[in-house]
Amino acid sequence: MIKKLSVLGMLLLFAVMTGFACTTAVISGKATKDGRPMLWKNRDTYSVNNKIMIFHDGKYTYVGLVNSKDKTGKSIWIGYNSAGFAIMNAASYNLNHDTIKQSGMEGRIMKRALQTCATVNDFEKLLESLPKPTRLESNFGVIDAEGGAAYFEVGDYKFYKFDANNPAVAPNGYLIRTNYSFMGTPGQGGGYIRYASTQKVLKNAVENGGITIRTIMQKATKNLHHSLTGTNLWKYVSLPAGHEKMVWFRDFVPRSISASACMVQGVKPGQNPALTTMWTDLGWPLASVTIPVILSKENSLPSVLKYDKKIKDAPLCHFALMLKKRCFTYQWGASSKYYMNVNALLNADKTGILQVLKPLDNELITESKAVIKKWVAKDKVNQKELNALYGQIDDQVRNFYKKHFGLQ
Repeated sequence: MIKKLSVLGMLLLFAVMTGFACTTAVISGKATKDGRPMLWKNRDTYSVNNKIMIFHDGKYTYVGLVNSKDKTGKSIWIGYNSAGFAIMNAASYNLNHDTIKQSGMEGRIMKRALQTCATVNDFEKLLESLPKPTRLESNFGVIDAEGGAAYFEVGDYKFYKFDANNPAVAPNGYLIRTNYSFMGTPGQGGGYIRYASTQKVLKNAVENGGITIRTIMQKATKNLHHSLTGTNLWKYVSLPAGHEKMVWFRDFVPRSISASACMVQGVKPGQNPALTTMWTDLGWPLASVTIPVILSKENSLPSVLKYDKKIKDAPLCHFALMLKKRCFTYQWGASSKYYMNVNALLNADKTGILQVLKPLDNELITESKAVIKKWVAKDKVNQKELNALYGQIDDQVRNFYKKHFGLQ
């Protein structure tokens, strides 16, 4: 006998199936190689055009990831402020058990937090002040300059705090959330496979010296291993270029609707919050590269991360989305977005998008880390050097995508 789905059930199913999903982690300084906390979000959404913006409309200056169509930055999807407080979220689909319509206001709540909060405790107070029902169902991750690192699973009437510094809660010093909450109904929601895939990456890093920038931005964000089926898409690297190979591409950490990946690297207690850095992949992460974002007095940003009126997007996001089209060439039917030509991504001739971009990604991370390391030693960001770094990055990225892919 076929049972009819309740209205709530259909809404839940629709939410999960439409893919407004993310893979995230809150990482305490205990789990990182350099002792600095991290906050990571691999963003999955149909709003695939993203940009970076700086704001001065609150108690604190802040920088964040914004949809390119959002001209004024009404919603922030991950970001940090001048106090060293950072926040992101992953939608949850198993926490509320009522018929209250959700508000879709997570981005605005995070903007408000960046405007007003300096610590994890400040954010907890903000949650306590929200009217009930909150019309929220989300896992919010936060870190601060005092060493705080936690998730808040927020529902209509209650929220639950998970402290990444508490060994009883986070024995390895980090927490992961996808699209279900631990205090929600087990088995409902989504992202269980992505959770397990990420768990393997982070656990291995901790056991081998600690989590690093490359752990997150290259291994976790670009993870082509499927934890349930055991599929490793790198097995197709032996296939020569030009040999189209369609694979079922679903429930990997990077997805067809992955729009960006950002990791905020916080500071140790006592360090200058100005050293907080947001390592940023704009656009489809498998076709993007990692660029640091640091708040500064001159409000400077790499131009490839800022909105460009001519293309109506940030240049790096535009480049990555153009390359993504070369991987998703099959357009027939509703499930076409789940079929990817893996040969365009990696192949025996090393002309795959992921392979070609790896040297640039390594170069950007290595050169940026070297400059930032000097600032950490002096506990101060040098504006002149930051401007020079941004200028160098802009030239490297634009020239590379033009030379190797004909994009400009």
